[in-house]
Amino acid sequence: MDFIDRLVDFFGKVASYLVAILAFLVVYDAMSRYMFHEGSVALQELEWHIFDVIFLLGLSWGLQSDEHVRVDIFYSKFSPKTKAVINIVSMLFLVIPFSVLVVYMSSNFIYLSFLQNEISSDPGGLKYRYIIKGFISFGFVLLILQAFSEVYKNLRFLREQK
Repeated sequence: MDFIDRLVDFFGKVASYLVAILAFLVVYDAMSRYMFHEGSVALQELEWHIFDVIFLLGLSWGLQSDEHVRVDIFYSKFSPKTKAVINIVSMLFLVIPFSVLVVYMSSNFIYLSFLQNEISSDPGGLKYRYIIKGFISFGFVLLILQAFSEVYKNLRFLREQK
């Protein structure tokens, strides 16, 4: 499971670098539009796509670093054993099944985009739309892997407590 944690950590760091790139692109885009009255549809779409990649890569990283959304008002008061059981149950019955469903549903979506060589509907937009769509499945596969890693870590914790 250490390999999964390192893999997710790597892609989390990639996402963090993309945040800096995205900030630069947004500043550049805003300056070119408002100061020089020049705009680029492709640049705006690239900003959206980079944001999507950041989000999709960040899902598993947020889970790994325990920074994901949950009802902490209750969770924080539970014992470590209860937290471990909640983590296991939530991964096995919520995170993993939902993620498998997303990967399954998006695979045909990505495949059709690839076959059609889908491009942006906007003039001057980006080509190869299947690449960004492919990150949907990739991001959720990483989330599935990290969820299994979390289940393993929590089961190990429970075994050590006995």
